[in-house]
Amino acid sequence: MKLKDEKYHSHPDKGFKPVPATLLVIVLCGFSFYLGGIFSTEKNKLEGNTIQDVSRQVPSPKEAAVNPLQIKSVSFQECSIDYQDYTPCTDPRRWRKYGNHRLTFLERHCPPPFERKECLVPPPNGYKPPIRWPKSRDQCWYKNVPYDWINKQKSNQNWLRKEGDKFIFPGGGTMFPRGVSAYVDLMQDLIPEMSDGTIRTAIDTGCGVASWGGDLLDRGILTVSLAPRDNHEAQVQFALERGIPAILGVISTQRLPFPSNSFDMAHCSRCLIPWTEFGGIYLLEVHRILRPGGFWVLSGPPVNYENRWRGWNTTIEEQKSDYEKLTDLLTSMCFKLYAKKDDIAVWQKASDNTCYEKLAEPDVYPAKCDDSVEPDSAWYTPLRSCVVVPNSKYKKTALDSLPKWPQRLGVAPERISDIHGGSSSTLKHDDSKWKVRAKHYKKLLPALGTDKIRNVMDMNTVYGGFATSLIEDPLWVMNVVSSYAANTLPVVYDRGLIGTYHDWCEAFSTYPRTYDLLHLDGLFTAESHRCDMKYVLLEMDRILRPSGYVLIRESSYFVDAIATIAKGMKWGCRKEDTEYGVEKEKILVCQKKLWYSSNSSSR
Repeated sequence: MKLKDEKYHSHPDKGFKPVPATLLVIVLCGFSFYLGGIFSTEKNKLEGNTIQDVSRQVPSPKEAAVNPLQIKSVSFQECSIDYQDYTPCTDPRRWRKYGNHRLTFLERHCPPPFERKECLVPPPNGYKPPIRWPKSRDQCWYKNVPYDWINKQKSNQNWLRKEGDKFIFPGGGTMFPRGVSAYVDLMQDLIPEMSDGTIRTAIDTGCGVASWGGDLLDRGILTVSLAPRDNHEAQVQFALERGIPAILGVISTQRLPFPSNSFDMAHCSRCLIPWTEFGGIYLLEVHRILRPGGFWVLSGPPVNYENRWRGWNTTIEEQKSDYEKLTDLLTSMCFKLYAKKDDIAVWQKASDNTCYEKLAEPDVYPAKCDDSVEPDSAWYTPLRSCVVVPNSKYKKTALDSLPKWPQRLGVAPERISDIHGGSSSTLKHDDSKWKVRAKHYKKLLPALGTDKIRNVMDMNTVYGGFATSLIEDPLWVMNVVSSYAANTLPVVYDRGLIGTYHDWCEAFSTYPRTYDLLHLDGLFTAESHRCDMKYVLLEMDRILRPSGYVLIRESSYFVDAIATIAKGMKWGCRKEDTEYGVEKEKILVCQKKLWYSSNSSSR
């Protein structure tokens, strides 16, 4: 306040002499006339240039004066061969920095910016293009995933076995020694909704090598196979090498990166998750992501404890107690036992909210989450020991209220109304747009739609339109919605597709070399103010298979700069017009080169 007082204080003792008013007016008028002439002349020049640019480039007036982003040529070194399976945010090298409580160290812990790698992750020595689908479901090249520990530990359970230069996947598992198909047949007998199009999306927690999810593909069910990076080496990498959808993840202290009320079915086959510990917080997360009327399937301890307890290194009394705790906990969350036979038990989540009224009573556990808990917040969001009750305004999100697959794909979900501008007509327009775009993409990239491309990622989807346009092709799409964008992922799941939340300023939860095609639409336009383009492209290189493809649909402002960085990553790119030939947007069609490590020193 002292400075303000001094600023406005007059100082009559400084010898100030007033200027005659007449002279002051004359000077100001003349100066104003002079400035006006200058401004008028410059304005005419600027207007002439703007008109000239618009007529030449045909972009919007805002874009007309913006020159394309230009950067200097870059070249990236190879990472050490020790980084061939590098997963930046789930890196075993950094585990010791984090606690063991509830396996926190297995969660996402991304390196700080100054520890980021600026090198190209090499493939294993002897790597070659993966076996094509559908043969890949039953076999893969050993050199592509050269892990012996899991082979030695799990071969007696028929997870996989090494034969010559291949891994063979016989379809076995801890709880299905007669093969996964026989196991799923029994499950289908217990849950008829698996065979009539009612159940379309599933999640398999603790997926092993994803044989369950692989079998369900033939039954029209799309499964997200989930497993952490732990001592069971590369479970998720095996799954993706086979061409089966999978993602790194663990139920620990944070929510899984999926919206509420999304999956039609959840499955755990002796996944060793302590469901009744810590107040049942892990089961509460399954409840959150499972849609009303959805099914939770458990096989293994403590189900069928009467006949199995001897093989579980425990007592029958302990197993009986565990089963009773589990059933009590499920009942308190509004699950009902749906069916049970042999080693498989099936519970169903309540289809309406009547059951949840009891959660409002005092001293009830688990209690209903209060209004401060956002049901769909799932990016680094802590788990809460409360029940996320489905929103009562939704009448058509329950499993028995959705159209059956495949009709479900073309019907606008009820939750689209939560999105600004979202409606049935918006979805119809979006699907029509992507149908045209996909047709154009296939002209630019003839491999799209063939068995050369199996694992696909749409890096910044809205409603899953790109995946919808390819639904008849022999591929699957991981639909990624930015954690900073509008929350459209519930719509993606309601349509019968799969996806995840992600922030592209960080590494994705997958192993290197796991996708055949990466597609993005305006990602850098949307995220360049937050995310360094160089690191996003290096991450794309990490998760892209050698000889894999990238379709980059982007503003003309970014295309040349992207191509420059891509060249430094040993990609070959060409710039193409969009289907409508507009100048303000271009398509980069790129292919990653297959190369092998020439060094073994750390970088």
